[in-house]
Amino acid sequence: MQVKSRVHQDSGSEAPTQDFILILISIVVIATIATGLMMYPTEAQALASQLFTSATSTFGAVVQFTGFACVVLILGLALSKYGNIRLGEGKPEYTTTSWVFMFICAGLGSATMYWAFMEWAYYYLTPGLGVAAASKEALDLSIAYSFFHWGVTPWSIYGIASLAMAYHCHVRKNKGLSLAGILEAITGLKAQGPVGRMVDLLFLFATFGGLILTTTLTTSTVSKGISELVGINDGFALKASLVLLVTVVFSMSSYIGISSGMQRLAKMACGMTLLFGLIVLLLGPTTYTLNNAVNAIGLVLHDFVRMSLYTEPNGTGEFSRGWTVFYWLYWITYTPGVAIFVTRVSKGRKIKEVVAAMILGGCGGCWMFFGSLQSFAIHQFVSGLVDAPAMLDGVGGEAAVSLLLASLPFGKILSALYFLLMLIFLASHLDAVAYTVAATSTRNLREGDDPSPNLRMFWCVLLAALPMAMLYINASLSTLKTAVILSAIPFVGILMVKIWGLFKWLREDYSAMPGYQIEEQAQRLALGSEVPAFAEIPKVKTVEVPT
Repeated sequence: MQVKSRVHQDSGSEAPTQDFILILISIVVIATIATGLMMYPTEAQALASQLFTSATSTFGAVVQFTGFACVVLILGLALSKYGNIRLGEGKPEYTTTSWVFMFICAGLGSATMYWAFMEWAYYYLTPGLGVAAASKEALDLSIAYSFFHWGVTPWSIYGIASLAMAYHCHVRKNKGLSLAGILEAITGLKAQGPVGRMVDLLFLFATFGGLILTTTLTTSTVSKGISELVGINDGFALKASLVLLVTVVFSMSSYIGISSGMQRLAKMACGMTLLFGLIVLLLGPTTYTLNNAVNAIGLVLHDFVRMSLYTEPNGTGEFSRGWTVFYWLYWITYTPGVAIFVTRVSKGRKIKEVVAAMILGGCGGCWMFFGSLQSFAIHQFVSGLVDAPAMLDGVGGEAAVSLLLASLPFGKILSALYFLLMLIFLASHLDAVAYTVAATSTRNLREGDDPSPNLRMFWCVLLAALPMAMLYINASLSTLKTAVILSAIPFVGILMVKIWGLFKWLREDYSAMPGYQIEEQAQRLALGSEVPAFAEIPKVKTVEVPT
């Protein structure tokens, strides 16, 4: 009698290797751009202005509609039976607090702290929805638009992109923790083919484009503040020293790894940020702040659809192009990297948990921080103490931030804390970015794999190059925004492909499964007792065993 037994063979998966061609091309292009910016600063800024107007005029309406669609799709997904799908087997690796803090640091740059004080002033001078500039209505709408631009829509964009990548990795068990890897799984276009290589290159350049604005604004603000606190010259040498200091900190954290380095840095950054917002709330005009924040939330809820789709076709469209379109593209620039990072730290979470953490955690944290700092700044303005809007066209927003901090009780102490916090937040954000860039430049990463520490260190150093060039030429805000716009536009189409792929997979894998069975499967996966039927299964061979 013959008995057949099944013996597993090796799955044939390749070991992770560094993509040296991608790395080399990136070095050459980044070095060329940085050199050009430093050699031709005037021409670079003039070209940036022209490109910004052309790009936002052409793609603005599509970008705004895409942002609104992401909100509808992700809320519908979370509330449907698909919200109970568990992303991988086993219990979550990180506590909920650490998990939320880490992807907030991945998704928010330290420039957030500049905007938290100053963004309302830009909107007060150039408001949206056809409101008259420098009016009472413009003042009310200014903080509401800040809540809108840092609220439900951007976190929905992050969320839908992250769910697509997490499903690709943890449920479908596809190889390639990269943008090209997920596009191969959806479209069949090879990740190592011409299209896949181009997509990964675009991702790297888009990541650098978004990082330019974050790093440059942060460094300029901290440099200005330190200059006024201790009386040293606010020049390129100080700015360069700050960039180098931050690079050392996040390089060390990146080399240590996520569990020991990034997790601790994220907890420190987010914890200190929330604490600072609470201090400003309590030391500042508390009642005014609460009234102002609640009023802003009401305006956002009342005008959400109009704000989302306001294109002003019979006007200049300057506000929607210069701010809403810019911001959605700014967030879209970071979606591939955030998606990779959220995927790495979200194994064992349900889809609806990711959505809730993104929207409630990310949006709630932004609203608390922005509500506190902006309401204080607005109160100082209406009280005649600090005219931040007037300072924008004069000494600049960075000087206005320093003056606002100085007007707080214990101003010097809080100023020092604020600038230290900006640097820690920048280091934490760059740590997450270095991880995602290293993951993209590593072939064949699978669930649970990490790129090598040496490769992460290499990207940590390179990530400082372009921001350093922008600081050297003292680039304007419009130039920085152009860097974001141009690098982000291709990712609108890629985001649409990822959304289509996610819903295609959900339909194929779960459309015939009743909701209660999805919940039962999620419970078994939490215990590690089941692997989804559509996960990649290793090849097997049949062996004849004689008896």
